[in-house]
Amino acid sequence: MIRVTGPGHLIFAFGTAGIAILGLAYDDFALQWQPLPSWIADPHQLAYAAGLIVLGASFGVFVEGAAIPSALLLTVYQSVWVLTRGAALVASPLRVDRWLGFSEALGLMIGGWILLASLVRQIRGSDLPLIASERGMRAARLLFGLCCAVYGLSHFANADFTADMIPRWLPNRLGLAYLTGAGHIAAGLALVFAVVPRLAAILEALMLSSFVLLVHVPSIGAAPALDWAPTSRLQWTAFFIASTLAGAAWLVVGSLHDSPRSGARATRPKLPA
Repeated sequence: MIRVTGPGHLIFAFGTAGIAILGLAYDDFALQWQPLPSWIADPHQLAYAAGLIVLGASFGVFVEGAAIPSALLLTVYQSVWVLTRGAALVASPLRVDRWLGFSEALGLMIGGWILLASLVRQIRGSDLPLIASERGMRAARLLFGLCCAVYGLSHFANADFTADMIPRWLPNRLGLAYLTGAGHIAAGLALVFAVVPRLAAILEALMLSSFVLLVHVPSIGAAPALDWAPTSRLQWTAFFIASTLAGAAWLVVGSLHDSPRSGARATRPKLPA
């Protein structure tokens, strides 16, 4: 076993394992990736095979000999959905749901990318050109920031739906929908322009984690079923996708731990006496 690189390592792997188990249980790809591209002739068998591979990779990221290939596999797998959601976006570029689907897929891919980089640094003690270099990590954080901005814009575009997801015991749910949307946008812009990026990443990760605990956990098995999550499959899918996105956000936080632009004062090396 290898040393866990941080909370994002655990949460991201938990989320991808859950998505894989759902694929095995339903012989289908996650509802988040529906409708499937027309070139997938037999989605059930392909979904089952993909579920087995992703489940194995989700455990593999904790095993020293398999950690790097497993993280690479998870990243490549998510990149396939980035391409499919990107094709759907190109076909309907003015639809907010297409932008949201693309950004969620990209956010998950970035989580795998940063996990891969952190494992390479831990196990090999070095960086990989482009992908795991500091320049590559800056690019990953910039893309994640853009994803966060899209999450925020979707809160404004679908404010009533977002408010309906918020627990009824919280006051002014519509106001909270707008507030969290503004929080996504603010965190995203901070990451894009590297303005207190570590603080922004921490706040984004905390907000996404709170969505998992306050919104998605109570939705599972709720009686009567909630309007926005009427089926068990939808409830579990939303829970695992949200968990994986939260894990990706915590991985972004971890990537900023030693960054000179994280807002922390760099430590000067001590000169020999």
